[in-house]
Amino acid sequence: MSLTIALNRGRILKECLPLLARCGIDVGEDISASRKLVFDSVCGNFQLLIVRGSDVPTYVEHGAADLGVTGKDTLLEHDGGSGYYERLDMGIGRCQLMTAAPVGADLDLPKLRVATKFVRVAQDHYARLRQPVSIIALSGAMEIAPVMGLADCIVDIVDTGNTLRANGLEALDSITEVSTRLIVNKAAMKTKYDAVEALITQLRAVV
Repeated sequence: MSLTIALNRGRILKECLPLLARCGIDVGEDISASRKLVFDSVCGNFQLLIVRGSDVPTYVEHGAADLGVTGKDTLLEHDGGSGYYERLDMGIGRCQLMTAAPVGADLDLPKLRVATKFVRVAQDHYARLRQPVSIIALSGAMEIAPVMGLADCIVDIVDTGNTLRANGLEALDSITEVSTRLIVNKAAMKTKYDAVEALITQLRAVV
């Protein structure tokens, strides 16, 4: 029985492909060098979809893909989740979702301006702190928002912290640890149970 797996380009794809290969999933070509978005495995039992990271949960939730591999940050931000199960921590792409601000910045303000692409995560975080905020949604280059006076602080993924330091920012509060997760469509979990469980068992052995 064939399984369709949604993946996103970038770091997760680069780190995930060797794990899939160890499970016998090989497409026989260099995905990163191809403009194709759909790849069939050499064994014929798998199909890989290359989509945007934020779209992976959507493809899985609606059944266009049986499984998906994406970051926990994406799952936290996804408006849904009722159509899939989170089944495995792949142990790759580890980082933290954190708040950050210019070094020494005074954040004792009646209302903080927070720049982020993680709108839901940021809202939930500051709601727990009972801190009034104004969320400024950006899609990239969060670090320059405080520098240019657009925001007081940011909520973003932090790996080494080098980009923050290069732009005069410092990491503050850790909101959550992030790593890459395997999710499974709920319907596929029933109709393709044996194939799905077999793959999860293989992946668990190599991660």
